[in-house]
Amino acid sequence: MMRGVVVGLDGSAESRAAAEWAAGEAKRRFLPLKLVHVVEVVLEPMALAQFLGADTRPQGSELLAREVVEGFRERHPGLDVAVEQTPGRPAEALTREAEDAELVVLGSRGLSGIGGFLLGSVGQAVVTRTRQPVILVRAVEQATDGPVVLGLDTDCPDDTLLTFAFEAAARRVTPLRVVHAWNLPPYFAYGLPVDPELDAALGKQDAATLSEVLHRWKEKYPAVDVIEESRPGSPAVHLVDASHGASLVVVGRRIRRNPLGAHIGPVTHAALHHATAPVAVVAHD
Repeated sequence: MMRGVVVGLDGSAESRAAAEWAAGEAKRRFLPLKLVHVVEVVLEPMALAQFLGADTRPQGSELLAREVVEGFRERHPGLDVAVEQTPGRPAEALTREAEDAELVVLGSRGLSGIGGFLLGSVGQAVVTRTRQPVILVRAVEQATDGPVVLGLDTDCPDDTLLTFAFEAAARRVTPLRVVHAWNLPPYFAYGLPVDPELDAALGKQDAATLSEVLHRWKEKYPAVDVIEESRPGSPAVHLVDASHGASLVVVGRRIRRNPLGAHIGPVTHAALHHATAPVAVVAHD
Protein backbone atom coordinates (compact mmCIF):
# COMPACT_ATOMS: atom_id res chain seq x y z
CA MET A 1 0.00 0.00 0.00
CA MET A 2 1.34 3.43 -0.98
CA ARG A 3 2.12 5.71 1.92
CA GLY A 4 0.30 9.01 1.53
CA VAL A 5 -0.28 12.41 3.08
CA VAL A 6 -2.63 12.39 6.08
CA VAL A 7 -4.47 15.51 7.21
CA GLY A 8 -6.65 15.95 10.27
CA LEU A 9 -10.01 17.53 9.49
CA ASP A 10 -12.49 18.91 12.02
CA GLY A 11 -14.33 21.52 9.96
CA SER A 12 -12.44 24.50 11.39
CA ALA A 13 -10.85 27.14 9.18
CA GLU A 14 -7.44 25.95 10.37
CA SER A 15 -8.05 22.33 9.41
CA ARG A 16 -9.42 23.37 6.01
CA ALA A 17 -6.29 25.46 5.41
CA ALA A 18 -4.22 22.44 6.43
CA ALA A 19 -6.17 20.24 4.01
CA GLU A 20 -5.54 22.66 1.11
CA TRP A 21 -1.84 22.79 1.96
CA ALA A 22 -1.75 18.99 2.20
CA ALA A 23 -3.39 18.69 -1.24
CA GLY A 24 -0.64 20.78 -2.80
CA GLU A 25 2.02 18.73 -1.04
CA ALA A 26 0.43 15.44 -2.11
CA LYS A 27 0.48 16.59 -5.74
CA ARG A 28 4.13 17.67 -5.47
CA ARG A 29 5.01 14.22 -4.08
CA PHE A 30 2.66 12.25 -6.40
CA LEU A 31 1.02 10.70 -3.34
CA PRO A 32 -2.61 10.07 -2.34
CA LEU A 33 -4.27 12.35 0.20
CA LYS A 34 -6.21 10.97 3.14
CA LEU A 35 -8.59 13.18 5.11
CA VAL A 36 -9.11 11.89 8.64
CA HIS A 37 -12.10 13.14 10.60
CA VAL A 38 -12.12 11.94 14.20
CA VAL A 39 -15.49 11.91 15.95
CA GLU A 40 -15.02 12.14 19.69
CA VAL A 41 -17.38 9.94 21.64
CA VAL A 42 -19.45 11.83 24.20
CA LEU A 43 -19.64 9.65 27.27
CA GLU A 44 -22.30 11.61 29.11
CA PRO A 45 -25.73 10.60 27.73
CA MET A 46 -27.37 13.71 29.08
CA ALA A 47 -24.78 15.94 27.48
CA LEU A 48 -25.27 14.14 24.21
CA ALA A 49 -29.02 14.49 24.34
CA GLN A 50 -28.95 18.10 25.46
CA PHE A 51 -26.37 19.53 23.09
CA LEU A 52 -26.25 17.25 20.09
CA GLY A 53 -29.54 15.46 19.75
CA ALA A 54 -29.74 11.79 18.91
CA ASP A 55 -28.08 11.83 15.49
CA THR A 56 -26.62 15.28 15.06
CA ARG A 57 -22.96 14.41 15.35
CA PRO A 58 -22.79 11.42 12.97
CA GLN A 59 -24.87 13.20 10.36
CA GLY A 60 -22.77 16.34 10.69
CA SER A 61 -19.58 14.33 10.28
CA GLU A 62 -20.83 12.61 7.15
CA LEU A 63 -21.94 15.94 5.67
CA LEU A 64 -18.58 17.57 6.45
CA ALA A 65 -16.62 14.70 4.91
CA ARG A 66 -18.76 14.60 1.77
CA GLU A 67 -18.62 18.38 1.33
CA VAL A 68 -14.85 18.54 1.70
CA VAL A 69 -14.11 15.57 -0.57
CA GLU A 70 -16.39 16.87 -3.32
CA GLY A 71 -14.77 20.28 -3.11
CA PHE A 72 -11.30 18.76 -3.23
CA ARG A 73 -12.06 16.72 -6.30
CA GLU A 74 -13.33 19.83 -8.07
CA ARG A 75 -10.33 21.99 -7.11
CA HIS A 76 -7.70 19.29 -7.50
CA PRO A 77 -8.64 17.07 -10.46
CA GLY A 78 -6.54 13.93 -10.69
CA LEU A 79 -5.63 13.92 -7.00
CA ASP A 80 -6.37 10.62 -5.26
CA VAL A 81 -8.48 11.73 -2.26
CA ALA A 82 -9.89 9.41 0.39
CA VAL A 83 -11.72 10.17 3.62
CA GLU A 84 -11.91 8.22 6.83
CA GLN A 85 -14.19 8.89 9.78
CA THR A 86 -13.17 7.21 12.98
CA PRO A 87 -14.41 7.43 16.57
CA GLY A 88 -12.00 8.15 19.40
CA ARG A 89 -9.61 10.79 20.65
CA PRO A 90 -8.12 12.95 17.89
CA ALA A 91 -4.52 12.81 19.13
CA GLU A 92 -4.54 9.03 19.45
CA ALA A 93 -6.32 8.44 16.15
CA LEU A 94 -4.05 10.78 14.18
CA THR A 95 -0.96 9.27 15.77
CA ARG A 96 -2.11 5.82 14.61
CA GLU A 97 -2.77 7.15 11.11
CA ALA A 98 0.72 8.65 11.04
CA GLU A 99 2.32 5.21 11.31
CA ASP A 100 1.41 4.41 7.68
CA ALA A 101 1.80 7.94 6.31
CA GLU A 102 4.58 9.80 4.56
CA LEU A 103 3.74 12.89 6.59
CA VAL A 104 0.91 14.38 8.69
CA VAL A 105 -0.62 17.84 8.27
CA LEU A 106 -2.61 19.60 11.00
CA GLY A 107 -4.17 23.02 11.51
CA SER A 108 -2.86 25.44 14.12
CA ARG A 109 -5.04 28.30 15.31
CA GLY A 110 -3.99 31.84 16.12
CA LEU A 111 -4.17 33.62 19.43
CA SER A 112 -6.33 36.73 19.13
CA GLY A 113 -4.49 39.89 20.09
CA ILE A 114 -1.17 38.11 20.67
CA GLY A 115 1.73 37.92 18.26
CA GLY A 116 1.80 34.16 18.17
CA PHE A 117 -0.07 30.94 17.48
CA LEU A 118 -1.53 28.22 19.64
CA LEU A 119 -0.26 24.75 18.90
CA GLY A 120 -3.00 23.02 20.89
CA SER A 121 -3.02 19.73 22.78
CA VAL A 122 -3.81 17.59 19.72
CA GLY A 123 -1.04 19.10 17.61
CA GLN A 124 1.48 18.89 20.42
CA ALA A 125 0.58 15.27 21.14
CA VAL A 126 0.93 14.23 17.49
CA VAL A 127 4.23 16.13 17.11
CA THR A 128 5.75 14.43 20.13
CA ARG A 129 4.40 10.93 19.52
CA THR A 130 5.14 10.28 15.86
CA ARG A 131 8.33 9.70 13.93
CA GLN A 132 6.84 11.01 10.69
CA PRO A 133 7.21 14.68 9.76
CA VAL A 134 4.30 16.76 11.08
CA ILE A 135 3.36 20.05 9.41
CA LEU A 136 1.36 22.72 11.25
CA VAL A 137 -0.58 25.14 9.02
CA ARG A 138 -2.25 28.46 9.94
CA ALA A 139 -5.58 29.72 8.61
CA VAL A 140 -3.92 32.80 7.10
CA GLU A 141 -2.72 33.69 3.63
CA GLN A 142 0.41 31.67 2.90
CA ALA A 143 3.37 32.50 0.67
CA THR A 144 3.60 29.91 -2.09
CA ASP A 145 6.81 30.99 -3.79
CA GLY A 146 8.89 32.02 -0.78
CA PRO A 147 12.03 30.17 0.29
CA VAL A 148 12.09 27.10 2.46
CA VAL A 149 13.71 28.05 5.77
CA LEU A 150 15.75 25.51 7.75
CA GLY A 151 16.81 26.05 11.34
CA LEU A 152 20.09 24.15 11.66
CA ASP A 153 22.27 23.23 14.62
CA THR A 154 25.78 22.78 13.20
CA ASP A 155 26.95 20.96 16.34
CA CYS A 156 24.75 17.95 15.48
CA PRO A 157 23.41 18.25 11.92
CA ASP A 158 21.03 15.42 11.12
CA ASP A 159 20.74 13.79 7.71
CA THR A 160 16.99 13.22 8.02
CA LEU A 161 16.37 16.90 8.71
CA LEU A 162 18.67 18.12 5.95
CA THR A 163 17.22 15.70 3.41
CA PHE A 164 13.68 16.85 4.17
CA ALA A 165 14.61 20.53 3.82
CA PHE A 166 16.60 20.15 0.59
CA GLU A 167 13.91 18.00 -1.03
CA ALA A 168 11.19 20.44 0.05
CA ALA A 169 13.08 23.28 -1.66
CA ALA A 170 13.76 21.16 -4.75
CA ARG A 171 10.07 20.26 -5.14
CA ARG A 172 9.05 23.91 -4.86
CA VAL A 173 11.90 25.13 -7.09
CA THR A 174 12.66 27.76 -4.48
CA PRO A 175 15.79 28.71 -2.50
CA LEU A 176 16.69 27.02 0.76
CA ARG A 177 17.52 29.56 3.45
CA VAL A 178 19.60 27.91 6.18
CA VAL A 179 19.59 29.85 9.45
CA HIS A 180 22.12 29.19 12.20
CA ALA A 181 22.78 31.32 15.28
CA TRP A 182 25.94 31.39 17.37
CA ASN A 183 26.35 32.47 20.98
CA LEU A 184 27.48 35.97 21.75
CA PRO A 185 30.70 36.36 23.77
CA PRO A 186 30.35 36.52 27.61
CA TYR A 187 30.96 40.26 27.67
CA PHE A 188 27.54 40.80 26.10
CA ALA A 189 25.76 39.38 29.16
CA TYR A 190 27.87 41.33 31.64
CA GLY A 191 27.70 44.69 29.89
CA LEU A 192 31.43 44.80 29.14
CA PRO A 193 32.84 46.76 26.19
CA VAL A 194 32.27 45.23 22.78
CA ASP A 195 35.27 43.62 21.06
CA PRO A 196 34.65 44.05 17.28
CA GLU A 197 37.67 41.94 16.32
CA LEU A 198 36.54 39.03 18.48
CA ASP A 199 33.00 39.29 17.11
CA ALA A 200 34.28 39.26 13.54
CA ALA A 201 36.52 36.26 14.21
CA LEU A 202 33.71 34.28 15.85
CA GLY A 203 31.30 35.15 13.04
CA LYS A 204 33.81 34.11 10.38
CA GLN A 205 34.50 30.83 12.16
CA ASP A 206 30.81 30.01 12.51
CA ALA A 207 30.07 30.87 8.88
CA ALA A 208 32.90 28.55 7.80
CA THR A 209 31.47 25.74 9.94
CA LEU A 210 28.02 26.21 8.42
CA SER A 211 29.47 26.11 4.89
CA GLU A 212 31.39 22.97 5.72
CA VAL A 213 28.26 21.21 7.01
CA LEU A 214 26.29 22.17 3.91
CA HIS A 215 29.00 21.41 1.34
CA ARG A 216 28.08 17.81 0.52
CA TRP A 217 24.37 18.65 0.53
CA LYS A 218 24.87 21.39 -2.03
CA GLU A 219 26.75 18.89 -4.17
CA LYS A 220 23.92 16.37 -3.77
CA TYR A 221 21.23 18.96 -4.67
CA PRO A 222 22.98 21.25 -7.20
CA ALA A 223 19.67 22.69 -8.45
CA VAL A 224 18.81 24.10 -5.01
CA ASP A 225 19.95 27.67 -4.41
CA VAL A 226 21.25 27.70 -0.82
CA ILE A 227 21.32 30.91 1.21
CA GLU A 228 23.54 30.56 4.28
CA GLU A 229 22.88 32.81 7.26
CA SER A 230 25.13 32.70 10.32
CA ARG A 231 24.09 35.26 12.92
CA PRO A 232 24.88 36.02 16.55
CA GLY A 233 22.10 35.83 19.11
CA SER A 234 18.97 33.81 19.73
CA PRO A 235 18.30 31.03 17.17
CA ALA A 236 14.58 31.16 17.96
CA VAL A 237 14.36 34.90 17.23
CA HIS A 238 16.29 34.60 13.96
CA LEU A 239 14.21 31.62 12.82
CA VAL A 240 10.88 33.34 13.54
CA ASP A 241 12.11 36.46 11.72
CA ALA A 242 13.09 34.33 8.72
CA SER A 243 9.63 32.75 8.62
CA HIS A 244 8.07 35.95 7.24
CA GLY A 245 7.51 35.37 3.54
CA ALA A 246 8.69 31.76 3.69
CA SER A 247 6.72 28.95 2.06
CA LEU A 248 7.80 26.48 4.77
CA VAL A 249 9.88 26.45 7.95
CA VAL A 250 11.70 23.21 8.77
CA VAL A 251 12.84 22.38 12.29
CA GLY A 252 14.00 19.22 14.01
CA ARG A 253 12.86 17.29 17.06
CA ARG A 254 15.22 14.87 18.70
CA ILE A 255 13.51 11.59 19.61
CA ARG A 256 14.09 11.05 23.28
CA ARG A 257 12.01 10.08 26.23
CA ASN A 258 12.21 11.22 29.83
CA PRO A 259 10.07 10.67 32.94
CA LEU A 260 8.09 13.83 32.16
CA GLY A 261 7.24 12.77 28.60
CA ALA A 262 8.46 13.70 25.14
CA HIS A 263 10.40 16.93 24.70
CA ILE A 264 10.12 19.71 22.12
CA GLY A 265 13.25 21.87 22.09
CA PRO A 266 13.01 25.63 22.70
CA VAL A 267 13.76 26.62 19.09
CA THR A 268 11.18 24.20 17.67
CA HIS A 269 8.71 25.32 20.33
CA ALA A 270 9.22 28.96 19.33
CA ALA A 271 8.75 28.17 15.64
CA LEU A 272 5.53 26.23 16.30
CA HIS A 273 4.02 29.09 18.28
CA HIS A 274 5.34 32.15 16.48
CA ALA A 275 6.40 31.38 12.89
CA THR A 276 4.08 32.90 10.31
CA ALA A 277 4.63 30.16 7.71
CA PRO A 278 3.69 26.46 7.86
CA VAL A 279 6.11 24.62 10.13
CA ALA A 280 7.43 21.13 9.44
CA VAL A 281 8.72 19.26 12.50
CA VAL A 282 11.07 16.45 11.48
CA ALA A 283 11.81 13.83 14.14
CA HIS A 284 15.31 12.39 14.20
CA ASP A 285 17.57 10.32 16.48
